[in-house]
Amino acid sequence: MSTKINIAIDGYSSCGKGTLAKALAHHFNYLFVDSGAMYRAVTWAIQKEKIELTKIDKVSDLLSRINIRFVYSEQDKFYQTYINDQNLEKEIRSMEVSRYVSEVSAIKEVRDFLVNQQQQIGLHKGVVMDGRDIGTVVFPDAELKIFMTARPEVRAQRRHHEIVSRGDTHTSYNDVLSNLTERDSMDSSRSISPLKPASDALVLDNSEMTREQQLTIAIDWVNDIIKNLS
Repeated sequence: MSTKINIAIDGYSSCGKGTLAKALAHHFNYLFVDSGAMYRAVTWAIQKEKIELTKIDKVSDLLSRINIRFVYSEQDKFYQTYINDQNLEKEIRSMEVSRYVSEVSAIKEVRDFLVNQQQQIGLHKGVVMDGRDIGTVVFPDAELKIFMTARPEVRAQRRHHEIVSRGDTHTSYNDVLSNLTERDSMDSSRSISPLKPASDALVLDNSEMTREQQLTIAIDWVNDIIKNLS
């Protein structure tokens, strides 16, 4: 049996973490887990039930009633996010969810709930997970940790293009840039699991890279580690 490792990919919003993670998972036939989608799903559920973020007892009650899972779509060729039996892949990518997901992510009860789920997923190795604290908190023993970054303007352009391609023509580039810089600040300064590179993470700045170029670099990193472990 070939050696399998866990791959933790962290980094700022809209720097292509999910794109790289999915491509690596496909290349090595690993399981892809989008941890950010899990936080977005919880945020969507909180908004749907109109729960104030200060009402921790109500947030905890909500967490006890939801099950977040990923279902692979043959048509779209990627994993879609479900809460219980409802496909929410489109809903959780809205700007309304984006505006509050960092606040929800800072709630200790939410992070404890989701980190526990994520760590259970990684027990058998062969997982590629992206997020903001995967290498530092979720998989501190991951064999490969990648920290991705890109200039804010580049990330905002990518995110805006993604939003427009889904049919939302009302969100401006400036709105997206403002949201990204605000989330960067909140994610990096929060007291619980702040966004930062793990001490042994490999930094990948893809501001001037194509998807193919960054994938080639990451595949080489994975192969080097597997070779050393074999």
